[in-house]
Amino acid sequence: MSFLAINHATYAFQPSETVVDSVEWAIGQGEFHCLVGRSGCGKTTLLKVAAGLLQPTAGSIFIDGTEIVAPSAQVGFVFQTPTLLEWQTVSDNILLPISLRRTPSPPDRQKATGLLELVGLADYAGRFPRELSGGQQSRVAIARALINEPAVLLLDEPFAALDAITREELQDDLLSLCALHGTTVLFVTHDIAEAIYLADRVAVMESGQLRHEFTVDLAKPRQRDMRYSPHFNNLCFEVRRAMDEAA
Repeated sequence: MSFLAINHATYAFQPSETVVDSVEWAIGQGEFHCLVGRSGCGKTTLLKVAAGLLQPTAGSIFIDGTEIVAPSAQVGFVFQTPTLLEWQTVSDNILLPISLRRTPSPPDRQKATGLLELVGLADYAGRFPRELSGGQQSRVAIARALINEPAVLLLDEPFAALDAITREELQDDLLSLCALHGTTVLFVTHDIAEAIYLADRVAVMESGQLRHEFTVDLAKPRQRDMRYSPHFNNLCFEVRRAMDEAA
């Protein structure tokens, strides 16, 4: 049974400019799927449609049987940049999704503290974004997206601007957090190796359509040494070849 169901979703900025073209995709509960494709293929637009940030021109999005027609607390979204509020502390940035609806309670603040511990920033609650590295800001953005314990987490190239080692560390952190909470994930990336390392399934998008899908048969939990195995490299090559065919 699919938990996140994208049913023939289409999105057009105008009748002559279709960006997402009848995408059909299903993600099981707790699964981690990645979407790869060249710039301009419609990945980010599809993610925003799935989040309820854009309304599909046609088709529908369902999470656990409920249609998504607007942004929902069921869905956490992590953008390409952390988009933290510079005048707010780390703790208050994490609590922002709650603060937009009501005053955070002591249990809310305890939950934020717990998330900071999980992302390795327990001592940073009172700091401001300018006092953090890029990797630390990304960790805060992920914690913020998880504060409402969303059923689905959508991420739009959140690690693209980071150095390779920090990026790998955050990939492991993300996998651990999502496994801990049983979160269903759709992750957009340009990086084929990142997609293979993270995902249960990978889809290749081109011109607004899903052209290819792959099952990633790597053991869990993922281990750093997997990145250097012949099987990992073969999987990366298959996805790259599919991207070349789709172009």
